[in-house]
Amino acid sequence: MKNITCIDDLRTLARRRVPRAFFDYADSGSYGEYTLRANRADLEAIKLRQRVLVDVSERSLGTTILGQKIALPFALAPIGLCGMQHGDGEILAAEAAHEAGIPFTLSTMSICSIEHVAEATGRPFWFQLYVIRDRGFSKQLMDRALAAKCTTLVLTVDLQVLGQRHRDVKNGMTVPPEFRIKNVIDIATKPAWAWSVLKGKSKTFGNISGHVPGMENVNSLAKWTQDQFDPALNWKDVEWIRDYWPGKMIIKGILDIDDARMAVTLGADGIVVSNHGGRQLDGTSSSIAMLPRIAQAVGANTEVLFDGGIRTGADIMRALALGARACLVGRSYVYGLGAGGKAGVAKAIDILRNELSVTMALTGVGNIAAIDGRVLEGGEVKAQAAKVAKVAKVTKPKAAAKPKARAQAVKSGA
Repeated sequence: MKNITCIDDLRTLARRRVPRAFFDYADSGSYGEYTLRANRADLEAIKLRQRVLVDVSERSLGTTILGQKIALPFALAPIGLCGMQHGDGEILAAEAAHEAGIPFTLSTMSICSIEHVAEATGRPFWFQLYVIRDRGFSKQLMDRALAAKCTTLVLTVDLQVLGQRHRDVKNGMTVPPEFRIKNVIDIATKPAWAWSVLKGKSKTFGNISGHVPGMENVNSLAKWTQDQFDPALNWKDVEWIRDYWPGKMIIKGILDIDDARMAVTLGADGIVVSNHGGRQLDGTSSSIAMLPRIAQAVGANTEVLFDGGIRTGADIMRALALGARACLVGRSYVYGLGAGGKAGVAKAIDILRNELSVTMALTGVGNIAAIDGRVLEGGEVKAQAAKVAKVAKVTKPKAAAKPKARAQAVKSGA
C-alpha cells in the first residue's frame, strides 16, 4: 500500500474491492445525507493557526482515556458488519488497533462475536451495546463482554428507530435483505473479497446468532434485529445499565447539552458527541458544531469524546482544540479494512498518526495536552465555536447534578 497517501485513497480502493451493497452500507448517511455532508464541511471550515520558530523536535501523541494510557488520541469506533467489508473484519481491526496502542470497539451488530474477537486477540477491548426490547438479552451481552474482559461499555443511545438510508434500500440492504441479480454479479467480480468472507469465522451477526431458535440465517436474524430496536428506550434504562455494568461506561450519541448533563448525572464516565455519522436524524447539527458547547457544559465533570467525519489528522486536532479528550474514528478505518484487511486498517491509523504529528508541528504544539483553542484562528475556543456552530444560542450551563441525584433526575425527566 505504498502509493496510498490519505484516507480518500483507501476509500477509492475499498470502493473497488468491496461489493457495492456493503461499501454503501458503511459509506452512506440517512435520507438526503445533509448531516453526513455537514460533518465534513464544518470540520473543514475550521482554520488552524500556523506558528513558526517553535521547537517541536520532540512531539508526543500519547494521552489517556478514562485512565487508560493510549498511544494516540483516538479509538476505533463501533461499526456494524465489519466482517462484510473483509472476512474476520472485526478481528483484523482489533489486532491493528492493539498493535497501534489504541482501543478497539466491537459493535453489538458485528459479524465476529465477542468470543471470537477475545479468543483471536487475547487482549481487552471496548464493547458497544444497543439496548433492545429483550432486556434479558442485553444483560447477557454485558455478561459476555465482562467474561471477555472488556474494559469499557459504549452505550449507544441514538438508534431507538432507524433512519432510512436510501442507498441501502436501492442496494437491497433491507430487512430482510433482498438478493438481487446485480448484487450476485457484483460479488462474482470480487473473488478476493468473497474468499476472505468465506474463510471468516462467522457469516452472520455473531453476537446474536443462536440466541433465538430458528434464526440461524441472515434473513431471519436481520428481521429479528430490526424488530428489537426499542422506541421506548429512556433514561431509566441508562440508570439500570449504569447500576449493572461494573466497569467504565461511555454514552454515545449525545448532541444536546441537556442530554449531556443528564448523562453525567446518571454516572457516565464519558460521553461521545455524535450524530451517528449522519446515519440517523438528517438535518441536525454536525457533531463538531455542538462539541464546544457540550464540552464547556460538562467537560469538567466527565470526559468528552468526539465522533463524526474525521478523515485527517488535522480533523483530530480540530476536535481536541474544541474540547474533546479524544476521538472515535469510524469510516476512515473501515475504508482501510475494505481496501486491505488488517494492513489497510494499520495504514489508516498510520495516516492519521502522521498527519496529526505534522499538524502539531506546524501549529507549534509538542504534546496532546497542549492542544486547546489557541491552535485555531481567533485564538480562543469561544471565538471559533461562534464561527463554526450554526446553532441557536444557548443559556449559561448549569452545574451538573451529583450522582446521588440520579433517581430524582430520571423521575422528573430533567
